[in-house]
Amino acid sequence: MQPRHRTLAAVVFAAALAAGATAVFLHLRPSGEVPAVELIEDLPAEASSLVYVDLAALRQSGVLARLKSLAPDAQKEPEYAQFVRDTGFDFERDLDRLAIAIVTRGDTRTFYAAVEGRFDAGKIRALALRSGKQQSRGGQDIFTMPVSGSPLPVSFSFLGNGRILLTGGGEADSLVRSRAADASARERNERALRLAGSPIFGVLHPDPAQMRELSRRFPGGLRSDQLTALAEKIRWVTFAARPDSERTQIVLEAEAISDQAAAQIAELTENLLLLARTALEFSGGRAQLTPAERAAFLDLLQNAQVAQINRGETQAVRLVLNAGPPVIQALLASSPNPAPESHQNREKTPR
Repeated sequence: MQPRHRTLAAVVFAAALAAGATAVFLHLRPSGEVPAVELIEDLPAEASSLVYVDLAALRQSGVLARLKSLAPDAQKEPEYAQFVRDTGFDFERDLDRLAIAIVTRGDTRTFYAAVEGRFDAGKIRALALRSGKQQSRGGQDIFTMPVSGSPLPVSFSFLGNGRILLTGGGEADSLVRSRAADASARERNERALRLAGSPIFGVLHPDPAQMRELSRRFPGGLRSDQLTALAEKIRWVTFAARPDSERTQIVLEAEAISDQAAAQIAELTENLLLLARTALEFSGGRAQLTPAERAAFLDLLQNAQVAQINRGETQAVRLVLNAGPPVIQALLASSPNPAPESHQNREKTPR
Protein backbone atom coordinates (compact mmCIF):
# COMPACT_ATOMS: atom_id res chain seq x y z
CA MET A 1 0.00 0.00 0.00
CA GLN A 2 1.44 3.36 -0.98
CA PRO A 3 2.31 5.77 1.91
CA ARG A 4 -0.22 8.36 0.73
CA HIS A 5 -2.99 5.77 0.65
CA ARG A 6 -1.91 4.41 4.03
CA THR A 7 -2.13 7.86 5.55
CA LEU A 8 -5.55 8.54 4.03
CA ALA A 9 -6.86 5.17 5.17
CA ALA A 10 -5.48 5.72 8.66
CA VAL A 11 -7.17 9.11 8.95
CA VAL A 12 -10.52 7.77 7.71
CA PHE A 13 -10.61 4.73 9.96
CA ALA A 14 -9.14 6.48 13.00
CA ALA A 15 -11.84 9.12 12.70
CA ALA A 16 -14.47 6.43 12.28
CA LEU A 17 -13.19 4.55 15.32
CA ALA A 18 -13.44 7.76 17.31
CA ALA A 19 -17.16 8.04 16.63
CA GLY A 20 -19.40 6.60 19.27
CA ALA A 21 -19.39 8.11 22.79
CA THR A 22 -22.54 7.74 24.87
CA ALA A 23 -25.82 8.80 23.21
CA VAL A 24 -28.52 10.48 25.30
CA PHE A 25 -31.41 10.09 22.91
CA LEU A 26 -30.96 13.55 21.43
CA HIS A 27 -33.55 12.72 18.79
CA LEU A 28 -36.27 13.16 21.43
CA ARG A 29 -35.51 16.89 21.63
CA PRO A 30 -36.29 19.61 19.08
CA SER A 31 -33.44 20.09 16.60
CA GLY A 32 -32.78 23.61 17.88
CA GLU A 33 -31.87 22.17 21.30
CA VAL A 34 -29.38 19.61 19.99
CA PRO A 35 -25.82 21.00 20.24
CA ALA A 36 -24.70 19.33 17.01
CA VAL A 37 -27.59 20.74 15.00
CA GLU A 38 -27.33 24.17 16.62
CA LEU A 39 -23.68 24.38 15.58
CA ILE A 40 -24.42 23.12 12.07
CA GLU A 41 -27.11 25.79 11.68
CA ASP A 42 -24.37 28.41 12.14
CA LEU A 43 -22.86 27.32 8.82
CA PRO A 44 -24.06 28.99 5.61
CA ALA A 45 -27.42 27.61 4.48
CA GLU A 46 -25.88 26.59 1.16
CA ALA A 47 -23.36 24.34 2.95
CA SER A 48 -25.29 21.14 2.34
CA SER A 49 -22.33 18.82 2.97
CA LEU A 50 -20.45 18.77 6.26
CA VAL A 51 -18.55 16.84 8.91
CA TYR A 52 -19.19 17.21 12.65
CA VAL A 53 -16.88 16.25 15.54
CA ASP A 54 -17.75 16.38 19.26
CA LEU A 55 -14.28 16.57 20.78
CA ALA A 56 -15.61 17.15 24.29
CA ALA A 57 -17.42 13.80 24.23
CA LEU A 58 -14.34 12.06 22.84
CA ARG A 59 -12.13 13.58 25.53
CA GLN A 60 -14.58 12.66 28.28
CA SER A 61 -14.78 9.06 27.08
CA GLY A 62 -10.99 8.75 27.00
CA VAL A 63 -10.94 8.08 23.27
CA LEU A 64 -8.47 10.83 22.37
CA ALA A 65 -6.10 9.89 25.17
CA ARG A 66 -6.07 6.25 24.08
CA LEU A 67 -5.33 7.13 20.47
CA LYS A 68 -2.63 9.58 21.48
CA SER A 69 -0.95 6.82 23.47
CA LEU A 70 -0.92 4.59 20.37
CA ALA A 71 0.23 7.21 17.87
CA PRO A 72 3.80 8.52 17.59
CA ASP A 73 4.60 11.72 19.45
CA ALA A 74 3.91 14.78 17.31
CA GLN A 75 5.91 17.98 17.57
CA LYS A 76 3.77 21.11 17.59
CA GLU A 77 4.53 23.71 14.95
CA PRO A 78 6.28 26.83 16.34
CA GLU A 79 3.49 29.03 14.94
CA TYR A 80 0.86 27.03 16.80
CA ALA A 81 2.84 27.08 20.03
CA GLN A 82 3.03 30.87 19.75
CA PHE A 83 -0.72 31.04 19.07
CA VAL A 84 -1.37 29.12 22.30
CA ARG A 85 0.88 31.48 24.25
CA ASP A 86 -0.81 34.56 22.78
CA THR A 87 -4.43 33.44 23.20
CA GLY A 88 -4.37 30.75 25.88
CA PHE A 89 -6.45 28.60 23.51
CA ASP A 90 -5.22 25.05 22.88
CA PHE A 91 -7.31 23.05 20.40
CA GLU A 92 -6.56 19.74 22.13
CA ARG A 93 -7.78 21.08 25.46
CA ASP A 94 -10.29 23.85 24.74
CA LEU A 95 -12.07 23.01 21.46
CA ASP A 96 -15.32 21.19 22.28
CA ARG A 97 -17.28 20.92 19.02
CA LEU A 98 -16.47 21.46 15.36
CA ALA A 99 -18.57 21.50 12.18
CA ILE A 100 -16.79 21.99 8.87
CA ALA A 101 -18.12 22.40 5.35
CA ILE A 102 -17.06 23.23 1.82
CA VAL A 103 -19.31 25.62 -0.12
CA THR A 104 -19.12 25.65 -3.91
CA ARG A 105 -20.01 28.88 -5.70
CA GLY A 106 -19.42 28.53 -9.41
CA ASP A 107 -15.82 27.42 -9.84
CA THR A 108 -14.84 28.51 -6.33
CA ARG A 109 -14.81 26.22 -3.29
CA THR A 110 -14.67 27.87 0.12
CA PHE A 111 -13.96 26.30 3.51
CA TYR A 112 -16.15 27.15 6.53
CA ALA A 113 -15.97 26.01 10.13
CA ALA A 114 -18.27 26.61 13.08
CA VAL A 115 -16.46 25.90 16.33
CA GLU A 116 -17.47 25.88 19.98
CA GLY A 117 -15.13 25.92 22.93
CA ARG A 118 -13.63 27.79 25.85
CA PHE A 119 -11.58 30.79 24.79
CA ASP A 120 -10.74 34.40 25.66
CA ALA A 121 -12.37 36.47 22.90
CA GLY A 122 -10.37 39.54 23.89
CA LYS A 123 -7.02 37.79 23.40
CA ILE A 124 -8.08 36.31 20.06
CA ARG A 125 -9.38 39.71 18.92
CA ALA A 126 -6.09 41.37 19.91
CA LEU A 127 -4.06 38.78 18.02
CA ALA A 128 -6.18 39.23 14.89
CA LEU A 129 -5.77 43.02 14.95
CA ARG A 130 -1.97 42.84 15.11
CA SER A 131 -1.79 41.99 11.42
CA GLY A 132 -5.42 42.04 10.31
CA LYS A 133 -8.48 44.24 10.28
CA GLN A 134 -11.96 44.50 11.75
CA GLN A 135 -15.16 45.19 9.78
CA SER A 136 -18.83 45.44 10.67
CA ARG A 137 -21.40 43.55 8.59
CA GLY A 138 -25.05 43.22 9.52
CA GLY A 139 -24.35 44.09 13.14
CA GLN A 140 -21.54 41.51 13.39
CA ASP A 141 -17.86 42.27 13.92
CA ILE A 142 -15.78 40.33 11.40
CA PHE A 143 -12.02 39.96 11.71
CA THR A 144 -9.71 39.14 8.80
CA MET A 145 -6.06 38.19 9.22
CA PRO A 146 -3.30 36.58 7.14
CA VAL A 147 -2.22 33.00 7.80
CA SER A 148 1.39 31.88 7.67
CA GLY A 149 2.05 29.66 4.66
CA SER A 150 -1.27 30.41 2.97
CA PRO A 151 -2.00 32.94 0.21
CA LEU A 152 -5.56 33.30 1.50
CA PRO A 153 -6.57 35.14 4.69
CA VAL A 154 -8.88 33.80 7.38
CA SER A 155 -12.01 35.70 8.39
CA PHE A 156 -13.98 34.96 11.54
CA SER A 157 -16.81 36.28 13.68
CA PHE A 158 -17.76 35.67 17.32
CA LEU A 159 -21.30 34.29 17.52
CA GLY A 160 -21.71 34.22 21.29
CA ASN A 161 -22.10 31.21 23.59
CA GLY A 162 -18.46 30.28 23.02
CA ARG A 163 -18.85 29.93 19.26
CA ILE A 164 -16.87 31.23 16.30
CA LEU A 165 -17.68 31.03 12.60
CA LEU A 166 -14.68 31.24 10.30
CA THR A 167 -13.81 30.87 6.64
CA GLY A 168 -10.62 30.46 4.68
CA GLY A 169 -10.57 32.88 1.77
CA GLY A 170 -14.30 33.55 1.84
CA GLU A 171 -15.81 37.02 1.62
CA ALA A 172 -16.46 38.69 4.97
CA ASP A 173 -20.13 39.15 4.05
CA SER A 174 -20.54 35.37 3.87
CA LEU A 175 -20.06 35.18 7.65
CA VAL A 176 -23.20 37.22 8.35
CA ARG A 177 -25.59 34.79 9.96
CA SER A 178 -28.68 33.85 8.02
CA ARG A 179 -30.99 31.12 9.21
CA ALA A 180 -33.36 31.45 6.26
CA ALA A 181 -32.32 27.94 5.19
CA ASP A 182 -33.40 26.59 1.84
CA ALA A 183 -34.93 23.14 1.35
CA SER A 184 -31.52 21.53 0.94
CA ALA A 185 -30.28 22.96 4.25
CA ARG A 186 -33.43 21.77 6.05
CA GLU A 187 -32.88 18.27 4.69
CA ARG A 188 -29.25 18.50 5.77
CA ASN A 189 -30.29 19.44 9.31
CA GLU A 190 -32.82 16.60 9.44
CA ARG A 191 -30.07 14.11 8.66
CA ALA A 192 -27.74 15.74 11.17
CA LEU A 193 -30.45 15.36 13.82
CA ARG A 194 -30.73 11.66 12.97
CA LEU A 195 -26.99 11.22 13.52
CA ALA A 196 -26.55 13.65 16.42
CA GLY A 197 -25.97 10.91 19.00
CA SER A 198 -22.57 10.16 17.47
CA PRO A 199 -19.54 12.32 18.28
CA ILE A 200 -18.40 12.11 14.66
CA PHE A 201 -20.69 12.06 11.65
CA GLY A 202 -20.94 13.43 8.16
CA VAL A 203 -23.75 14.53 5.86
CA LEU A 204 -22.91 14.87 2.16
CA HIS A 205 -25.23 16.16 -0.55
CA PRO A 206 -23.34 15.72 -3.83
CA ASP A 207 -24.81 16.90 -7.08
CA PRO A 208 -25.02 14.49 -10.04
CA ALA A 209 -21.96 16.04 -11.71
CA GLN A 210 -19.86 15.43 -8.59
CA MET A 211 -20.99 11.81 -8.37
CA ARG A 212 -20.29 11.31 -12.06
CA GLU A 213 -16.75 12.60 -11.61
CA LEU A 214 -16.26 10.45 -8.50
CA SER A 215 -17.31 7.32 -10.39
CA ARG A 216 -14.58 8.03 -12.94
CA ARG A 217 -11.98 7.92 -10.17
CA PHE A 218 -13.10 4.60 -8.74
CA PRO A 219 -10.30 2.58 -7.07
CA GLY A 220 -8.50 0.13 -9.29
CA GLY A 221 -9.50 1.90 -12.47
CA LEU A 222 -12.96 0.29 -12.42
CA ARG A 223 -15.20 2.25 -14.78
CA SER A 224 -18.53 1.53 -16.43
CA ASP A 225 -21.59 3.32 -17.71
CA GLN A 226 -23.68 1.46 -15.12
CA LEU A 227 -21.48 2.70 -12.28
CA THR A 228 -21.70 6.28 -13.52
CA ALA A 229 -25.49 6.05 -13.89
CA LEU A 230 -25.87 4.69 -10.35
CA ALA A 231 -23.61 7.37 -8.89
CA GLU A 232 -25.79 10.07 -10.41
CA LYS A 233 -28.85 8.63 -8.62
CA ILE A 234 -27.37 9.11 -5.14
CA ARG A 235 -28.81 12.19 -3.43
CA TRP A 236 -27.40 11.97 0.10
CA VAL A 237 -24.53 10.13 1.77
CA THR A 238 -24.17 9.92 5.56
CA PHE A 239 -21.72 8.23 7.88
CA ALA A 240 -21.45 7.64 11.62
CA ALA A 241 -20.06 4.96 13.91
CA ARG A 242 -20.33 3.36 17.33
CA PRO A 243 -18.15 0.96 19.30
CA ASP A 244 -19.50 -2.35 20.57
CA SER A 245 -17.31 -4.00 23.18
CA GLU A 246 -13.93 -4.43 21.46
CA ARG A 247 -15.22 -3.55 18.01
CA THR A 248 -16.41 -0.33 16.40
CA GLN A 249 -19.42 -0.37 14.11
CA ILE A 250 -19.03 2.02 11.17
CA VAL A 251 -22.30 2.83 9.41
CA LEU A 252 -22.46 4.40 5.96
CA GLU A 253 -25.63 5.13 3.99
CA ALA A 254 -26.27 6.21 0.42
CA GLU A 255 -29.77 7.52 -0.29
CA ALA A 256 -31.01 6.89 -3.83
CA ILE A 257 -33.95 8.32 -5.74
CA SER A 258 -35.81 5.02 -6.28
CA ASP A 259 -36.20 1.43 -5.10
CA GLN A 260 -34.62 0.18 -8.30
CA ALA A 261 -31.56 2.40 -7.92
CA ALA A 262 -31.15 1.36 -4.29
CA ALA A 263 -31.36 -2.33 -5.22
CA GLN A 264 -28.70 -1.85 -7.89
CA ILE A 265 -26.42 0.05 -5.48
CA ALA A 266 -26.86 -2.68 -2.86
CA GLU A 267 -25.96 -5.37 -5.40
CA LEU A 268 -22.92 -3.41 -6.56
CA THR A 269 -21.78 -2.93 -2.96
CA GLU A 270 -22.08 -6.67 -2.27
CA ASN A 271 -20.03 -7.42 -5.38
CA LEU A 272 -17.34 -4.92 -4.42
CA LEU A 273 -17.07 -6.43 -0.94
CA LEU A 274 -16.68 -9.88 -2.48
CA LEU A 275 -14.05 -8.53 -4.86
CA ALA A 276 -12.13 -6.91 -2.00
CA ARG A 277 -12.19 -10.08 0.11
CA THR A 278 -11.06 -12.17 -2.84
CA ALA A 279 -8.20 -9.78 -3.61
CA LEU A 280 -6.98 -10.01 -0.02
CA GLU A 281 -7.11 -13.80 -0.02
CA PHE A 282 -4.92 -14.29 -3.09
CA SER A 283 -1.36 -13.41 -4.02
CA GLY A 284 -2.21 -10.04 -5.56
CA GLY A 285 -3.46 -8.76 -2.22
CA ARG A 286 -0.47 -10.18 -0.36
CA ALA A 287 1.93 -8.51 -2.77
CA GLN A 288 0.51 -5.05 -2.06
CA LEU A 289 -0.17 -5.30 1.68
CA THR A 290 1.92 -6.24 4.67
CA PRO A 291 0.67 -9.27 6.64
CA ALA A 292 -0.61 -6.95 9.39
CA GLU A 293 -2.50 -4.79 6.90
CA ARG A 294 -3.96 -7.81 5.13
CA ALA A 295 -5.18 -9.36 8.40
CA ALA A 296 -6.65 -6.04 9.52
CA PHE A 297 -8.65 -5.48 6.35
CA LEU A 298 -9.86 -9.09 6.24
CA ASP A 299 -11.06 -8.59 9.81
CA LEU A 300 -12.90 -5.46 8.67
CA LEU A 301 -14.55 -7.03 5.62
CA GLN A 302 -15.52 -10.45 6.91
CA ASN A 303 -18.59 -9.24 8.83
CA ALA A 304 -19.65 -6.44 6.47
CA GLN A 305 -23.42 -6.19 6.01
CA VAL A 306 -25.50 -4.50 3.33
CA ALA A 307 -29.19 -3.62 3.75
CA GLN A 308 -31.87 -1.38 2.22
CA ILE A 309 -33.86 1.08 4.34
CA ASN A 310 -36.92 3.12 3.42
CA ARG A 311 -36.23 6.77 4.28
CA GLY A 312 -39.52 8.10 2.96
CA GLU A 313 -38.66 10.22 -0.05
CA THR A 314 -35.46 8.25 -0.64
CA GLN A 315 -34.34 4.63 -0.43
CA ALA A 316 -31.12 4.10 1.51
CA VAL A 317 -28.46 1.45 1.14
CA ARG A 318 -26.69 0.88 4.45
CA LEU A 319 -23.20 -0.61 4.75
CA VAL A 320 -22.12 -1.71 8.22
CA LEU A 321 -18.45 -2.46 8.89
CA ASN A 322 -17.25 -3.89 12.20
CA ALA A 323 -13.68 -2.79 12.82
CA GLY A 324 -11.70 -4.64 15.46
CA PRO A 325 -8.48 -3.56 17.20
CA PRO A 326 -6.25 -5.05 14.44
CA VAL A 327 -7.63 -2.51 11.97
CA ILE A 328 -6.64 0.60 13.87
CA GLN A 329 -3.38 -0.92 15.10
CA ALA A 330 -2.29 -1.91 11.59
CA LEU A 331 -3.28 1.45 10.12
CA LEU A 332 -1.49 3.41 12.82
CA ALA A 333 1.60 1.25 12.30
CA SER A 334 1.52 1.80 8.53
CA SER A 335 1.02 5.57 8.69
CA PRO A 336 4.11 7.80 8.72
CA ASN A 337 2.15 10.53 10.48
CA PRO A 338 0.03 10.40 13.65
CA ALA A 339 -3.65 9.95 12.96
CA PRO A 340 -6.34 12.12 14.55
CA GLU A 341 -8.92 11.04 17.06
CA SER A 342 -10.13 7.48 17.70
CA HIS A 343 -12.46 4.78 19.18
CA GLN A 344 -14.78 3.61 22.00
CA ASN A 345 -17.95 3.87 24.07
CA ARG A 346 -21.57 3.02 23.57
CA GLU A 347 -24.25 4.42 21.37
CA LYS A 348 -27.23 3.29 19.45
CA THR A 349 -26.74 2.61 15.78
CA PRO A 350 -27.71 5.79 13.88
CA ARG A 351 -31.39 5.60 13.01
